[in-house]
Amino acid sequence: MKKPLVAIISFPGNNCEVESVRAIRESNMEARLFRWNDDRKFLDNCDGYFLPGGFAYEDRGRSGMVAGRDSLLEFLAAKAGEGKAIIGNCNGAQVLIESGLIPLHKGLHMSLARNAIRDGAVWSAPGFLSEWIWITSSCDLERCATSNWKGVMHLPIAHGEGRFTTKDKDLMQDLKRNDQIAFSYCDANGNVGDDPIRTPNGSMFAIAGLCNPAGNVVALMPHPERTPKGKPYFDALRWWLTSKKNIERTMSIRKDTNGGRPVLPARIAKQAELFIDTIIVNNEERTVEQAARRVSPSLRLKQFRYVELGRTSPRDILTSISLFNPHKEVAYVRRGNTMYRWDSTTKKEEPLDSARIEALFSGLMLLRTDEPDTLSSAFGEGSKAGCAYVVKGIDEQALGSRLLEIFANPHASVLEELVSR
Repeated sequence: MKKPLVAIISFPGNNCEVESVRAIRESNMEARLFRWNDDRKFLDNCDGYFLPGGFAYEDRGRSGMVAGRDSLLEFLAAKAGEGKAIIGNCNGAQVLIESGLIPLHKGLHMSLARNAIRDGAVWSAPGFLSEWIWITSSCDLERCATSNWKGVMHLPIAHGEGRFTTKDKDLMQDLKRNDQIAFSYCDANGNVGDDPIRTPNGSMFAIAGLCNPAGNVVALMPHPERTPKGKPYFDALRWWLTSKKNIERTMSIRKDTNGGRPVLPARIAKQAELFIDTIIVNNEERTVEQAARRVSPSLRLKQFRYVELGRTSPRDILTSISLFNPHKEVAYVRRGNTMYRWDSTTKKEEPLDSARIEALFSGLMLLRTDEPDTLSSAFGEGSKAGCAYVVKGIDEQALGSRLLEIFANPHASVLEELVSR
């Protein structure tokens, strides 16, 4: 019997191609490495497609955001519609979520957000997690392309944004009804739980992986390709590719409602605000701008680190090398309608001339803050931290979800229009 052919699709920044190739071959499949800008004719005769781990585009904007909007994902969506298997592990899972292929094949319905643990009303941020966890297949064995194995699997995780979460109140019921929660975090005995011991990233309902309604697209956060213990996962993929290609499923699928122009709430800061820019080239700013230009070609973007201060003064923040580095950053302070530039030599706020204000801050100002806002703890009580974008070259009335979702995933962040008093 001819071995199934699986293409490992690599974007700039991915780093798990070698172990992915090895795992696929050790499960008696052929592996073909495909760079994101290779000729797509080499993908036509593949039986399946694998999106590996790593940091596609250095996770600029957020994990999976840029790659998830590459035209290659439109190609893969068409292949998924033909019944081809598409698997994404870790960063690959993030790309699939951002593309909309997971969980409902279209539309941004979830986020793989920053790791965050909740204890009552208090959130804490465990940061980047690199440790071993247990997962179990929590759907029917034949439900999806990689679920045909029993028991538990001991696997490594390595991610800073692995928390499955959504603000869609009805989505979880759809996923449970459709048996799309494919893999769950558990203990060594297979007991599923969303406590920090079993689910250290805070993923809702202990979700470790999801499939799409048809079962041929799978997103998993742990790394079965990095250990021989993960071989059953790839054996299951081979079984699916050799025996399940043409299976049809009738599922309850809601229509994509992510359309139209969202209403952006206006935010007026009550306290002093910091806008921190980089002296060197801001690669994230340029990459996010390029992603946004796929939707609005004339758009121009300026990005700042943003802090609205509570009880802490700007001086306290801007004289702390751990929070502000004057050798590579420049800071601006806004108090009401007045803007100042921080002079790191004199340690004073100097008024900013109108021409410089026009050049830096004229345009639509957007503020993205994550939920929960775990970044603000470093800036003192009552502070708010996030990312500010100054957007130019667009018609504000033409703003739509496709563009705004580049700046913020609405299932993990809040996007507001930032205005002065």
